[in-house]
Amino acid sequence: MNVLVINCGSSSLKYQLLNMQNESVLAKGICERIGIDGRLVHERPEGKYEATPAMPDHAAAMSVVLEALLDPNHGVIKSKDEIHAIGHRVVHGGETFTQSILIDEKVEAAVEACSDLAPLHNPPNLIGIRACRQHMPNLPQVGVFDTAFHQTMPAKAYLYAVDHKLYDKHKIRRYGFHGTSHKYVSQQAAELLNRPLADLKLVTCHLGNGASVCAVQGGESIDTSMGLTPLEGLAMGTRSGDLDPALITFIMEKENLTAQEVLDMLNKKSGMLGLSGVGSDFRDLATAAESGNQKALDALEVFAYRVAGYVGRYAAAMNGLDAVIFTAGIGENDSYIRAKVCEYLTWFGVSLNQEENKKRGKALDISNSEAKVRVLVIPTNEELMIARDTKKILEA
Repeated sequence: MNVLVINCGSSSLKYQLLNMQNESVLAKGICERIGIDGRLVHERPEGKYEATPAMPDHAAAMSVVLEALLDPNHGVIKSKDEIHAIGHRVVHGGETFTQSILIDEKVEAAVEACSDLAPLHNPPNLIGIRACRQHMPNLPQVGVFDTAFHQTMPAKAYLYAVDHKLYDKHKIRRYGFHGTSHKYVSQQAAELLNRPLADLKLVTCHLGNGASVCAVQGGESIDTSMGLTPLEGLAMGTRSGDLDPALITFIMEKENLTAQEVLDMLNKKSGMLGLSGVGSDFRDLATAAESGNQKALDALEVFAYRVAGYVGRYAAAMNGLDAVIFTAGIGENDSYIRAKVCEYLTWFGVSLNQEENKKRGKALDISNSEAKVRVLVIPTNEELMIARDTKKILEA
């Protein structure tokens, strides 16, 4: 079975075609600048191909993807019939979806109903679903939800301390995100530790431009740092993370801004970018900090401090901890951030092997042998998780 995985953003479309017999990636790529001018980067094991075809909308971008996959020179299939199913990343499933599901009209309507909870993400996800149906109307499509993994959280973790009528009426609660990644790396951790997942207490740290931490006990999410939206939790690349909610009205009054303008500031101009004034890329922050930029150094310290704080909080929630897992762009590649986080965690048995911490590119245990709590680096693979769920649902 070949599964095409689609991840649609507002102006982008990422894709992977996987052979699920051996879980190999036949091809992957991204369509960028959709609705502007269009840029394609298409990769396969034999090499990379780039082009700038017109992409006025996502349906056109889907045409570009199929043409790339079928191209006699850099394609990997001879017919669309060699694609057997499509798996979609869908960011928000609300309380409706507790697991991945075959997409039909009712599912599509439910995803659309969740758009007010994720206005930047769900509409593009729906566009991707509809674009695929336009080009391949007979192929089964599966929705894999970022929020689904966190639906095992107990009420004490997901309820906000506001009037309960707001939850009853609007479903205002913590939902959490990056669920596909947290689920994948926790499963991989069990394999790396050679222990049953059901017996493990793990904290998974998905650290990228968007970042979240999750408490995984017995293979289930029991708490996570992102909330109703991806704005809550850690300080991120451009997002503020946790703050006093009164700041919103305070900034509105002091800066003469609307509520939406303040939200835009907290989502797009805060976090590492806002603190440092340098940017949101941690490589740029590290370079600036090494050159003596105190604001950049402060930003990195804030990030590591908050990650460590959530690890400690979730160790308490589970009344124990077997391993801390670092994943995603920063978690997998930034040895400095890993070391700074682990400096706060020595009290409950973390002992980092500095030489192992320098390595990257594969699943690693970077702890010293005597460490009571293991520290793991595990590259995430959300596309593979989506493809696995798609295959599982179709076979069922």
